[in-house]
Amino acid sequence: MTEQILAVQRMQDYIEQHLSENITLAKLSEVSLYSPWYSYRLFKEYTNLTPADYIRRLRLSRSALRLRDEKCRILDVALDMGFGSVDGYQRAFFREFGCNPREYTAKPGPLLLFIPYGVKYRNLRKEPEDMESVKSVFVQMTERPARKVILKRGKDAEDYFQYCGEVGCDVWGILTSIKSISGEPVCLWLPDAYRTSGTSKYVQGVEVAADFQEPVPEGFECIDLPAAKYLMFRGEPFEEEGYCQAITEVQQAIEKYDPEVIGCCWDKENPRIQLEPVGHRGYIELLPVKEI
Repeated sequence: MTEQILAVQRMQDYIEQHLSENITLAKLSEVSLYSPWYSYRLFKEYTNLTPADYIRRLRLSRSALRLRDEKCRILDVALDMGFGSVDGYQRAFFREFGCNPREYTAKPGPLLLFIPYGVKYRNLRKEPEDMESVKSVFVQMTERPARKVILKRGKDAEDYFQYCGEVGCDVWGILTSIKSISGEPVCLWLPDAYRTSGTSKYVQGVEVAADFQEPVPEGFECIDLPAAKYLMFRGEPFEEEGYCQAITEVQQAIEKYDPEVIGCCWDKENPRIQLEPVGHRGYIELLPVKEI
């Protein structure tokens, strides 16, 4: 991994940590350890956005989630997110999402949110690894209620990297904008009963209430899932750049686990679920089970 990539990552991390503050190119230059001119060039090269555009899009997306989830004034959101005036914020919001903040607050719908993927993670791929030491994997029985899932299908994908190659990474931004019963989007491996001809086993989606009646974004569809029992496999917290190893550790534990010890067997009629790898909570997968 080159020093230039790490420099851009440091700038991304700084933006994330100081999003509500006045972020200057001079400050980004300090954390990148390069000149302002070179920092600007590196940032644009590796993110395809200028620092100003990156910050603006991230602030607008975070503001949309606040308007969706909190009872707050548009004025307060605009100022908290670093916009100098409500008018400027409203114009920027409309240009980004095609609706104004007041309309969105009254009726939140799916938006294409900006998801700031770290540049140092983009070239990582999940490869089999030899574990030097055994890590703990926590296993817990949990239940998923009857619900609907709004999802986007791929073609042949059986994992995340294949899916992103077929569908792209913008799907996660749209899914994040839809309020989920579980608080976040999910990835699923669909049983054959939920697949249509020529579509992928691996999909990304968002779980919503069983009585959900809102319009579904173009290119997405809605399926019904029954209530089901799941075993949640959760690994130890990990450093973000070590997420591939964290996934391997949990999936190796899953392969070795025999659900008969708790009087169950794997439920092949419900989807396996993957949550976004987040370092501070550990990697999580949920596998459906049923009583023997």
